[in-house]
Amino acid sequence: MGPRLGRLLGSDNRCVNVAVDHGLFNERVFLTDIEDMPRVVHSIATADPDAIQLTPGLAHLLQTIPGRRRPALVLRTDVANVYGNSLPRVLFSRVLDHAVERAVRLDAAGVVVNLLWLPDQPELHEQCVANVARLRAACDRYAMPLMVEPLVMRPNREGGGYMVDGNLDRIMTLVRQAVELGADVVKADPCDDPSQYHQVIRIACGRPVLVRGGGKVPDLEILTRTWEVMKQGAAGVVYGRNIIQHAHPAGMVRALMAIVHETATPEQALRLLG
Repeated sequence: MGPRLGRLLGSDNRCVNVAVDHGLFNERVFLTDIEDMPRVVHSIATADPDAIQLTPGLAHLLQTIPGRRRPALVLRTDVANVYGNSLPRVLFSRVLDHAVERAVRLDAAGVVVNLLWLPDQPELHEQCVANVARLRAACDRYAMPLMVEPLVMRPNREGGGYMVDGNLDRIMTLVRQAVELGADVVKADPCDDPSQYHQVIRIACGRPVLVRGGGKVPDLEILTRTWEVMKQGAAGVVYGRNIIQHAHPAGMVRALMAIVHETATPEQALRLLG
């Protein structure tokens, strides 16, 4: 597993992972600015992030880029229907068949799966626990790093799905469950007070913690939050809409790489955006 983790995290054990797997979740709003995926993937890849997170159906857009240098592939392995403004009558979270074997064939550096917590939805959480356990066994067989994404979500009626709850205690509890289930890397929510993020790092027991972005926010806000969680011990970030819906996605990648790998300040990184 070491060589794959090395491709994902690099020599400094840090990572900027650009998530472009939103189309899998069947919500029109998630497709904004990523309708032309060949163009999007090429544009992001040329900015040279550490990794790009894609689905099995579109991973080839990254893996067929010629040359010896290209971002590592993180393969999305599950699909859920929990991201709309209102929840459907029946909720599900399902792992795709033979997901880890697909990741091996696609030369992925890791796979990612959700560990969802929604208010008053214990059956959905049970499905996610089963998904993580099933993938852990397959990842052990193929020496594939497993990234678990513990998401503490607000009620969907409060601005739609995929909204960060921000409650530190809930985040810590779910992150620890991800670690106990066998996560090699944790993709975790940010908390309301970024200066307290060291508590999430501690509860992860040495696993690299990559912080997710959630909804799109102003440039200086996302850069400042990134700088703060890195100071608190995070290993990096996994951002989607704050990059792919930005006016200059490649510039935002370069700004984030400067903070994560070069300890740039938010103001220094902001200058890279022009």
